[in-house]
Amino acid sequence: MQRLLISFGLGIAAIGVLYPYLRQLGLGQLPGDIILKGENSTFYFPIVSCIAISLLASALFNLFRSS
Repeated sequence: MQRLLISFGLGIAAIGVLYPYLRQLGLGQLPGDIILKGENSTFYFPIVSCIAISLLASALFNLFRSS
């Protein structure tokens, strides 16, 4: 359990570090991502990007699991 939590933490940290590069590839700005801009605030929810990442991760996990 400890290794799993450490792995998740390192993965989240890696995504945070790589976020500017991922954004240049278009991830986080796909059609269907919700962006609401007000006068003093912005609400951003990347629903389509989350679905794309989930599908990619599922495909990769299934690929490595079947080996």
